[in-house]
Amino acid sequence: MTPPEIAARRQRLLLTLATVGALLFALHLFSSILLPFVLAALVAYLLDPIAGRLEAIGVPRGLAAILLVVALLALIIAFLLLFYPLILAQITILISLIPQYIRLLGDLIQQSLLWLEENLGPEFVDQRLRQLALSQVNTMIGWLTGAIASVVGGGVQLINVLALIVVTPIVAFYLLRDWPKIMARLESWVPRRYAPTVRDIASEIDRILSAWVRGQALVCLILALFYATALTAAGLQLGLIVGLTAGILSFIPYVGTLTGFVVGVGMAAAQFGTWSGVAMIAAIFVFGNVVEGYVLYPRLLGERVELHAVWVIFALFAGGAVFGFLGVLLAVPVAAAIGVIVRHWLKRYLASELYRDEGRL
Repeated sequence: MTPPEIAARRQRLLLTLATVGALLFALHLFSSILLPFVLAALVAYLLDPIAGRLEAIGVPRGLAAILLVVALLALIIAFLLLFYPLILAQITILISLIPQYIRLLGDLIQQSLLWLEENLGPEFVDQRLRQLALSQVNTMIGWLTGAIASVVGGGVQLINVLALIVVTPIVAFYLLRDWPKIMARLESWVPRRYAPTVRDIASEIDRILSAWVRGQALVCLILALFYATALTAAGLQLGLIVGLTAGILSFIPYVGTLTGFVVGVGMAAAQFGTWSGVAMIAAIFVFGNVVEGYVLYPRLLGERVELHAVWVIFALFAGGAVFGFLGVLLAVPVAAAIGVIVRHWLKRYLASELYRDEGRL
């Protein structure tokens, strides 16, 4: 390799590292205001194939973007109008039941301490330990009361939500309208020597990411409807909220079902007070988990999505720890990109002389 080639390679490496560093710094610096723009980009990415089909049959790109964004807003508004009264009623029930659940927890702790005292002796469970346990319950009640008050009175959060509602559709329209031009412009900036490789990697990332997002969205929707319907039909007081939450959290592998199982069984134990009621709620989540693992995932995601569950969980938690909810939104795209790039370089390494060299040191 000649000195000019070495210098050019060094410049490309420095440029790549500087670009990645600048992007990370910008994410950190503007993370508090990026959420509407990231959501808008996600909406544009998901709707771009439909806009392309409309454009292919003669619909102008701008009109197609308007129609798709308005249709998405109409679906969201219809969902809110349909479920908002039910969710509000469930939240009211939850707030009224929190003191009851805390009292039941206090009674359970008291009974457990008495059982320990009877079986292990009074020297193991003294009065101070009992008072400490009960004081923690009172602390929990105060914390929950303060949390509810902060959520209800969060004016700043309300302003952020309103900004999200107003800004996201507008930005989504402009991104969706100009999506092909944006992609073409980004592609034109890639060094011509690496353009075919970058194009192949981007195509593979798009294939994996689109399959994961669309398949996972269908899985979450089906599970949310199933859990909400089944738990409500079983008579669980907060079945709608527990079911919807379990379904939505299912985008994190195993977390949605496990969370719903723990919360649902705990509420069933407090509400029904019988093993049959608890077993019925537990059976709903076991059945849902079986259907999720053996029917929904193989059919809707299958082997097309080369994202391991452990890698997705790590990416979601790492993104949330670094950038909050914004990091959660960006976690899967970044994880998909890293996975594709690593597989590409691993393929090149396995085909290189460095790997195939069988000489001895």
